[in-house]
Amino acid sequence: MNAPKPLSLYPANLDMDIDTFTESLKHHTPPLGLTRQLEALWYDGKGDWEKAHDLINDLEDKQSAHVHAYLHRKEGDLWNADYWYRRAGRQRPSTTLEEEWMDLVKLLES
Repeated sequence: MNAPKPLSLYPANLDMDIDTFTESLKHHTPPLGLTRQLEALWYDGKGDWEKAHDLINDLEDKQSAHVHAYLHRKEGDLWNADYWYRRAGRQRPSTTLEEEWMDLVKLLES
């Protein structure tokens, strides 16, 4: 017998591409199966910086530090952002915030 499909307006898909991810921002809830980092970026994409930060704030891995850095850069707290970029083993990019968001989503989807 097949397992029931998750109840959602769109399928759970860990291999979601950037177009599907950005399209999902039209919905009220994030797609099922996102990593915590992608979920934080999803909420940030919806304009909920606080929720995005809450999701990532207590995580210690480099991917989370990278998302955390981006969020503080977006907030305008560059000192704190640079701290998190160092924790992620990266430097603050010279790209726009929109470009960095897209780059992060693409990086985390792969």
